[in-house]
Amino acid sequence: MARLEFPHWLAIVFAVFFIALAIQPVSRPVWVAEVTPVILVYFGLVLTYPYFRFSNTAYALMAFWLFWHTVGGHYTFANVPFDWFNELIGSQRNQFDRIAHFSVGFYAFATAEWMLRRGHCRYLPANLFALLLVMGIAAGYEIVEWWYAALEGGNAGIEFLGSQGDIWDAQKDMLADTLGAVFALLLFAVMRPDRDPEITAGDPGHRTAAAR
Repeated sequence: MARLEFPHWLAIVFAVFFIALAIQPVSRPVWVAEVTPVILVYFGLVLTYPYFRFSNTAYALMAFWLFWHTVGGHYTFANVPFDWFNELIGSQRNQFDRIAHFSVGFYAFATAEWMLRRGHCRYLPANLFALLLVMGIAAGYEIVEWWYAALEGGNAGIEFLGSQGDIWDAQKDMLADTLGAVFALLLFAVMRPDRDPEITAGDPGHRTAAAR
């Protein structure tokens, strides 16, 4: 029997966690809208695992968003019980969704790692691509939120939009995504999984890693 690796355990724990929080969410229409990208990312990572295995750090960072967003889908982001943190920083607004957006930026780590390990480009272009990809996804998601809120209307539309009365919510969300990506890329610069021979053995770009 094959030994379960860290990504396998993450996948199992998340599957159980997801099923538990799928039971009686605050709003089923909002839950469906919120968890759809979670399901797509999860199965995308599962299906691509046999063909490309990211570093454990990359999987941990990506899993953070999966878990966090699943909680937000269950409660709706504006209503997640997060008062202890909001009071800690003196905020009258529920900041749970800001952290969710910040964690979207964590995918820049995996993006840069994939670009370098596959030998697609050198270090700086890989980081720039990862940053711009996150910023593009952030902008695209805000457009989807606006579209859904306008189409669905009512409380479901308002809860999915999650602006909590802030007219600059979309811009702040995109900034949070971007800052998360900057953080992830700084972490990547420190760890450089693309230079770890235990991780990169067999990668097409492994032979040129020393030149980056």
